[in-house]
Amino acid sequence: MRTTQRRRPELASFLRSRRARVTPADVGMPPGLRRRTPGLRREEVAQLSGVGVTWYTWLEQGRPINASAQVLDAVARTLRLDPPEREHLYRLAQVPFAPDPEGLTRSTGPEVQGIIDALDPLPAVVYNSRYDILATNPGYRDLFLIPEIVDIGVANALWTLFTVSERACPLMHRERELPVMVATLRSSYGRHVGEPAWERFIAALAAASPYFAELWASGEVVQPGPRVKTFRHKAVGELRMTSQSLSIDGMPECRIVVYTPEDEETREKAARLRDHTENPAS
Repeated sequence: MRTTQRRRPELASFLRSRRARVTPADVGMPPGLRRRTPGLRREEVAQLSGVGVTWYTWLEQGRPINASAQVLDAVARTLRLDPPEREHLYRLAQVPFAPDPEGLTRSTGPEVQGIIDALDPLPAVVYNSRYDILATNPGYRDLFLIPEIVDIGVANALWTLFTVSERACPLMHRERELPVMVATLRSSYGRHVGEPAWERFIAALAAASPYFAELWASGEVVQPGPRVKTFRHKAVGELRMTSQSLSIDGMPECRIVVYTPEDEETREKAARLRDHTENPAS
């Protein structure tokens, strides 16, 4: 009860501040005469959002009223809220937050690419929560991007590992590692149930890989975390690497995954792998 009472004045203050920054010209309305209110009036927000003036007034006053996701989305569009502001509105209104459909980040900027490039020769990659591969550095490409994987043509780590032949797969002990990855995917799927892009991806991968379909049907859920994984490369043999995930400010549901050698033998092999990649004829 105390948390709810604290949220209401926060919601009221937030809506007033967002309303004050949107001008009539921003939404295609004439400025009108004798306008004393900075930004839009309450009745203008209500009209543009398709809700009643009384209802919006009560929402902005922090009164205990019910708000649906559809109505909050309409208000968010009128007030021109960006994604973090939209999520904040949902939290304050105590409505379960749902990201925009197709809302997963699909690219990175030069700053993030620069970070993972600076980590080289440690393999590093940027994944979103669906394991789409958004960016890689040379170390990651040395370890993963062998010809058969490139030929798959789908920039998604799960799709690669479930559809490449076991002979060509760089990740060893797939029977142990793949169930964990699928359970991690399911932990993210809970935020995207019903979204077309997610449903298409899961259905397509289940059709392409009966093993994925079996694991998906198990319903297991885990959160991302550090793991020791064993890789193989025809040039240097087995490498034991510890994976560690780092979140990225401003890129929701994305993470940098860095692989570090687990032991000195792997460290020496990783150095030889880089030398082999840079000087394949040596």
